Amino acid sequence: MLRLPAFEYRRPKTLDEALRILGDYGPDALPVAGGTDVFPKMKRRQFRPKVLVSLRHIPDLKSISGDAQAGLTIEAGATLTAVSQHPVIQEHYSGLARATGVISTPILRNMGTIGGNLCLDTRCNYYDQTLPWREALGWCKKAPGPEGWPLVPERAPEKNEVPCRVAPGSPRCWAVSSTDSAPMLIALDARVKLVRKGDERIIPLKALYRDDGMFYLDKAPDELVTAIHLPPADGVRSTYRKLRRRGAFDFPALGVAVALQQQDDGTVKRCRIVLGGVGSAPQEMTDAQALLEGEKPTPELLDEVAEAVYRPTRPLDNTDYHLFYRKRMAAVYVKRALQELLAP
Repeated sequence: MLRLPAFEYRRPKTLDEALRILGDYGPDALPVAGGTDVFPKMKRRQFRPKVLVSLRHIPDLKSISGDAQAGLTIEAGATLTAVSQHPVIQEHYSGLARATGVISTPILRNMGTIGGNLCLDTRCNYYDQTLPWREALGWCKKAPGPEGWPLVPERAPEKNEVPCRVAPGSPRCWAVSSTDSAPMLIALDARVKLVRKGDERIIPLKALYRDDGMFYLDKAPDELVTAIHLPPADGVRSTYRKLRRRGAFDFPALGVAVALQQQDDGTVKRCRIVLGGVGSAPQEMTDAQALLEGEKPTPELLDEVAEAVYRPTRPLDNTDYHLFYRKRMAAVYVKRALQELLAP
């Protein structure tokens, strides 16, 4: 049986108290809400925080407010179940309801939070193993030794000290972004609010992610993602498709998020296509989007869009399925998503 390492547990009742603790301890503290990913990683000694800061007892982080006309604010502590079953989200932001509704299993969706899924650690077949397995392998860039993952760049080993097991000649880590909610929220032009002691900022969600398997979030250790802001629905239709081996529980081997807005004559006014599960950050398919925007969709045009997705997609062989299958399925899933949204 894998057991948790020793740690100090703090249970703040207010956001200010939580921010104070995180500010005091810096990289030695780790926030946790549902814990559905944090605790297994602690058991595998991938995370070894000295202080664990629970966010479960902060009521200000759990609400969903607003409407389709003004836009929605989803607090980061809202559970995945609450997001997927919210009536406004189901009717006007249906892609988000679908994306959060296919994460893991019902029990874990009752515990896991939308903020936790946005901050989900990147994954890799060589990294997400037990401590003895990683030790026998000889470690990797993301797990360079028995002390666990370096929480900040300042604590990382030298770039060439430990190889990347999936791309041995690479100077960087290629662990994969496996959050289902982030690609869909990026496609919906969501913004996130980040708060730290004495400061806060609101940024486009896309700006939160770095194309780096080790340091995949562009935020400080003492910053918390506290809210997600969705713009007015404004007739945008959206959907999400997920490739995985089992019908539940599995992380995405590929996630495809598409949001589409059309004018009255059928011309595409706005299109966003974002892939997850193929790189260290969600990937927006800008060339494919440009083909659709300003055009009336035809079967031939959808084939061109699918090809424009296929060409730049570069999955690596560090998750489930063969990388060439995942590359091909990216084009197939985008085409199917567009056909779904464009159906009369």
